Amino acid sequence: MFMKKLLPFATSLVLAFNLTAATPTILSTDIGSDVDDVWALAQILRSPELDLQFIITEMGESEYRAKVGAKYLEACDRSDVEVGLGIDFGKMADKDRHQGPWVEDYELSEYSGAIHQDGVSALLKHLQQTPGTINVIAIGPAPSLAAAIKQDPALAKRCRLLGMYGSFDRGYNGEAPPESEYNVRGQPDALRYLLSVEWKEVLITPLDTCGIVDLEGENYHAIWSSTQDPLLRALIENYCIWAPRVPWGDYSFFATKSSTLFDNVAVYMAYSTELLEFEEIQFDIKDDGNTVRDPDGPYKAKIAMEWTDLPAFEKHLTRRLQGLE
Repeated sequence: MFMKKLLPFATSLVLAFNLTAATPTILSTDIGSDVDDVWALAQILRSPELDLQFIITEMGESEYRAKVGAKYLEACDRSDVEVGLGIDFGKMADKDRHQGPWVEDYELSEYSGAIHQDGVSALLKHLQQTPGTINVIAIGPAPSLAAAIKQDPALAKRCRLLGMYGSFDRGYNGEAPPESEYNVRGQPDALRYLLSVEWKEVLITPLDTCGIVDLEGENYHAIWSSTQDPLLRALIENYCIWAPRVPWGDYSFFATKSSTLFDNVAVYMAYSTELLEFEEIQFDIKDDGNTVRDPDGPYKAKIAMEWTDLPAFEKHLTRRLQGLE
């Protein structure tokens, strides 16, 4: 009853002060593998332009991924966000649970918000019941998101898809040639389907722009030293657990700089494109995960191919994570 009385008052404040209401936002994520998903979630929670309402897990063991997301939301006092377990691909081995120790004593029943065992159906219902424009931020292979949209493709017409997918001119570490990118390679048919329907807008950051983002020096020190901030403390806890457990690189530098923050660029595109240069590209998606320029290809999207000022973005990201802008 209190919230019903408060809503008209809040609406009048928005109109009176010409404020822009935050856009309802959905996150499709394979959180629990690469720690950049946690960095991206932190950025969303610190972005006043984005009203995060629902997280759907993707790939791997859905319960493990949901635990990582739910515990992080709880640490940030954001149990208002619903968590849906996406399509389950079976129990993950301990060696693949890169943030496993962080949630080994955490149960989903401890989450004070809504947990949906059938996350695909819950996501579909949420999208259908949410009016107006919706941001859909996709930062992993997306079979669960695709399964939800497939049941009501018309929903996409009022959604913006902000994705971290592909590699066009440069691969990992910003080096040529382009490479098979994990989020595409993991479920190429899911991405093919998502790009075959009509969205209100599609913006994609490939490795060309997202594969060269990290925080170091003063930027990283500002995050590392923010021990009194629950959001950043939980973020660094995850990073410290993740760094020695991943098999694909030596992250002994974790006390001095971040890992590559691929997913944060997709989040940034949900509220700004100021520091990015886009190219409309027609392309094909190969079974091996390569996204190949093709003038006759079946897919077309606005692709973020260059930064106008990467240091400015990294400074912005630091301040945004601190809650300073």
